Amino acid sequence: MAVRAESARRRKRIKTIISGSAALVVVVGAVVVVTMLAMDDGDGAASAAASPESCVYQPVADPSAASPEPLPDGIQQVGAPDESSVVRSGVQLMTLNTSQGTLRIQVETGKAPCTAASFTHLAGQQFFDETICHRLTTEGIYVIQCGDPSGSGMGGPDYRIRDENLPVDKVPTYPEGTVAMANAGANTNGSQFFIVYQDSELPASYTVFGHVLQGLDIIKRVASTGVEPTDPSNPGDGAPKAEVKIASMIIDPAAPSLPDLPPASPLPAMSTPSVAPSETASPAS
Repeated sequence: MAVRAESARRRKRIKTIISGSAALVVVVGAVVVVTMLAMDDGDGAASAAASPESCVYQPVADPSAASPEPLPDGIQQVGAPDESSVVRSGVQLMTLNTSQGTLRIQVETGKAPCTAASFTHLAGQQFFDETICHRLTTEGIYVIQCGDPSGSGMGGPDYRIRDENLPVDKVPTYPEGTVAMANAGANTNGSQFFIVYQDSELPASYTVFGHVLQGLDIIKRVASTGVEPTDPSNPGDGAPKAEVKIASMIIDPAAPSLPDLPPASPLPAMSTPSVAPSETASPAS
């Protein structure tokens, strides 16, 4: 009975880790932390999304509408990347300078070129500067979610990216150090991403575009301080008690391999106080 009860609780956590209501997901493409899909009880499996020959950045607003549609709350008009800027080989170094320390991430440009081009495009516009990582999960799955300028879980750019480089048939699907896209369903990627700080079994529905080279200890330290739950019945999901604010995101040009990294900097003193749940919580799902 105890095993069955724990299984039920874990299933509930997986089903409820959503940012935004189902209605809003349909209307504005709200982004899930991970995951909008329940763990599959059957034999179904996601199919791997190969990188398309051309990147399709789908506008959030209908471009064929007779009059321009207002963008949903939290969506910023930045324009989509130019197809000519997409690089389809090599890797890139992403440097995240945060209030808790510096993370360095290898972006798998050759495996997820459309996603990599989008991050390069957005970082070049300082899209991520002075944004918080608005969500942390500490039970069942182990991720921190960032990349929403609104800090609500509902924000992003005015376009969506197709899935690519899905980790089908990999165990675990999202190992420690993975950096992947949060989404609101198939082919709805925007700017929100998550960093896995402990092996997590999730449906293979989230584009993997990189892995942490330095700084995962920063996220683990933040996770150890816990969360401010947005729902009392799901105490392991909410804003991190120790705020993580991205001061800047820098992405280097693509290269066949990365140069040697500088030594990791000592961790700064833990930045507190925490952000109040009312300031970061997503709408109830």
